[in-house]
Amino acid sequence: MIFKNNISIKKYNSFKVDHKIKKFYRIQSKEEMIKVKRSISKNEKIIILGGGSNILFTKNFNGSILYNNILGKEIIKETKKNIYIKFGAGENWDKSVEFCVKNKWYGIENLSLIPGSVGAAPIQNIGAYGTEIKDYIYEVSGINLSNGKSQIYENKLCNFSYRNSIFKGKLKNIFFITHVTIKLSKSKKLNLSYNEVKKYFRNKKSNEITIDNVRKKIIEIRESKLPDPKKLGNCGSFFKNPLVDFYFFNNLKNKYPDIIGFKNSNGMKISAAWLIEKCGWKGYKKDNIGVYKNHALVLVNYGSNNG
Repeated sequence: MIFKNNISIKKYNSFKVDHKIKKFYRIQSKEEMIKVKRSISKNEKIIILGGGSNILFTKNFNGSILYNNILGKEIIKETKKNIYIKFGAGENWDKSVEFCVKNKWYGIENLSLIPGSVGAAPIQNIGAYGTEIKDYIYEVSGINLSNGKSQIYENKLCNFSYRNSIFKGKLKNIFFITHVTIKLSKSKKLNLSYNEVKKYFRNKKSNEITIDNVRKKIIEIRESKLPDPKKLGNCGSFFKNPLVDFYFFNNLKNKYPDIIGFKNSNGMKISAAWLIEKCGWKGYKKDNIGVYKNHALVLVNYGSNNG
């Protein structure tokens, strides 16, 4: 465990804003988290931080940051069809996807290049290009900071929904995730449902439609649309697509024939990017803050140190 007083948060958030943190704990094991929990006063403000890609600091934080740096990965179970990999919550998400792709374990390749840590993946049920992590999480392990007890949440107890989970709701900054176990397929199962991916592989030979090539295409799409947080401060694409019923969507389509929507089991998801572009906000810039010119769902920091 590494502890620091009054440090800058700039290198720990992808927006690259520069504010001071009163107490900063780098947690590298479950045992360290239990020890730190005992040292934090009951009424102290706490923020659990992973890759820092889904948070905006607007001022100095007079509390404790619990920075998740628990690393490691291991196969805990294997059957004829599936492989179960337990990742430390502090592992880099994309590096973990790359590891699975190299081993030809199928399921999460469409989630390539999403910024952040493994521990953040179940919190907001990350999703992209027709895939959601909820379909591959076996269980989530961690420590309940309200009582200091270790707990394991099986998939069905995580209350996953669209970009949401129990960890984002009633357990926010209460449940410190230490490990995430993912269940993947050992046989070839590729999701090519996303339109741009489908078009790319439509006329490809079967030996070209591989997990490696799907990952490469997903990365190519993301890099063409999204800014690199290492070069330009941003938090990636974080807007949610509004969910409406079919009747409401069809009425909108009569007024706006170019509307973009995606079918959902509960209705239609309207493209948030389309809505923002329709309002004329894509590429908008004021001072050092703006909407990215290549993707309407991304807010960017062009150099401001203040959130």
